[in-house]
Amino acid sequence: MDTLLFGISGLPSSDGTKKFTYKSGIQHLKELGLDAMELPFVRSVNITDKNKNEVLDTKIKNDFYLSAHGSYFINLNAEEDEKIDKSLERIVNGAEGLKKVEGKSLIFHPGFYLKDSKEETFNTIKENLLRLPDLGIDYRLETTGKGTQFGSLEENVQLCKSVSTCKLCIDFSHLHARYNGLLKNYDDFAKILDYVGNELGEESLKDMHIHLSGINYGQKGEKNHLPFEESDFNYKDCLKAFHKFEIKGCIICESPILEKDALLLKNYYECL
Repeated sequence: MDTLLFGISGLPSSDGTKKFTYKSGIQHLKELGLDAMELPFVRSVNITDKNKNEVLDTKIKNDFYLSAHGSYFINLNAEEDEKIDKSLERIVNGAEGLKKVEGKSLIFHPGFYLKDSKEETFNTIKENLLRLPDLGIDYRLETTGKGTQFGSLEENVQLCKSVSTCKLCIDFSHLHARYNGLLKNYDDFAKILDYVGNELGEESLKDMHIHLSGINYGQKGEKNHLPFEESDFNYKDCLKAFHKFEIKGCIICESPILEKDALLLKNYYECL
C-alpha cells in the first residue's frame, strides 16, 4: 500500500438517527473523507451471496478499503480439539466472506493462555495457525489489552515470523492499557515501530494495520474504549511517530465516536 488510510470499526454511528447498511455506510464515510471500514464478523459473517455484489460495487466505485474483524469465539489454544477445529473454521469462514468483497485483512485474537505456560500457548497457537489455508487474505493477529491474555506485541511478532500467512494488527491503545499507561510520548511509539521494522523488515512498516482509540484501563489492563479527548492516550505523538517513520497501511478508529475521532486522527496527521 502506498498511502495511509483512515477508517472506522463497524458501521457509522452518525448522529444516531440513521441506520446504515454496508452500502450506505461506505458512501457516508467516503463523503466525510474517510477511506476504510472494518466489517464486524465478530458474531457472524454477514457478507452473503445476497449483499456481496452491492458491497463490492460500492467499494470499487468509492475506491474504498475493507478489512474485517473475525469471530470473538476463537481459541487456538483450547483444551478440546473440537473447539480448535471450530476456531479454525470460523477464521476460514471470515476470510472467505472478506474475499467476496475483495477485502484484504482479517483481524482476530488467536487464543488464550488458560492453564498453559506462555511458551506452551505460543507453540500450540503457532501449530494451529500453520493449518490455515492460504486464501490470499492476510490473517492479522491483534495485540491484546490485558497481560493475562495471549497477544503481546512480542508474541504476535514472533508468530508472524513463523507463519507466512500471518501479519500484525497493532492495537496501540491495547498496548497502552496492557502495560498500565506505558505509551506516554513519541519515543515510546517510535520504539514499537523500530522493533517491528527490525524483526519483520522495513517492508512491514509499509503494510500496517492499526487500531486506535482512547482507552480506560486499570492495574489489570483494558476496561473500555473512550473518545480520544477523554483519555490519556497520546494520539498526537502516536501520529507523529507514524509520520516520521512514513508508515503505510490502514488505521481503524475504535472510539465510541467513530467518525468524529477518525476524522480527528486524519486531520491531525495531514497537518504534520
